Amino acid sequence: MDEIKVVAISGVSGSGKTSVINRLSEIFSCPSLFFDDHTDENIYPKDMKHWFNNGANVSEIKTPKFVKALHELRAKCNSEFIFVEEPFGRCRNSISLLIDYVVLLDTPMEVCLSRVIMRNIKHPNSDSLNSIARYLSMYDDHFREIYIESTNQVREDSDLIIKEVTSIELTAKLISNWLKGNAK
Repeated sequence: MDEIKVVAISGVSGSGKTSVINRLSEIFSCPSLFFDDHTDENIYPKDMKHWFNNGANVSEIKTPKFVKALHELRAKCNSEFIFVEEPFGRCRNSISLLIDYVVLLDTPMEVCLSRVIMRNIKHPNSDSLNSIARYLSMYDDHFREIYIESTNQVREDSDLIIKEVTSIELTAKLISNWLKGNAK
């Protein structure tokens, strides 16, 4: 078998990364790795607004557990692809050399925001209403600008950019067709 290709699905919160990765993993019968499954409270800078105002260097977002898990998965995998949820594409130094292709889900911000709110409503916890209000407050204050800036950074080094708002099935099919034509 040829060398395993690591395909990073990138985009902001609510862009559809997880759903698309799940579908692609089914289509190609291959493993996947999710960013949020390998994080802890120390990955993001403590003051995101300050971080953004000082240049928004995404390499300051550290995920050693995620990088280690990807190395381990590559070592034991015999599939054609590994799909990873990497919101920042190749922009983070710690993972950039492990990624073969970056697909950016360049979903409009208002769609992403709606999806994040709906996700909180559909999967409530004891703090759901407070967490939605807290998220919206941070979104208005600085998250939106952070999302725009990080998307701009990822866009510069993406192999495929999907701007259309389509179904998960159609998005996965677009990516699948692109990979079949480009992943040689």
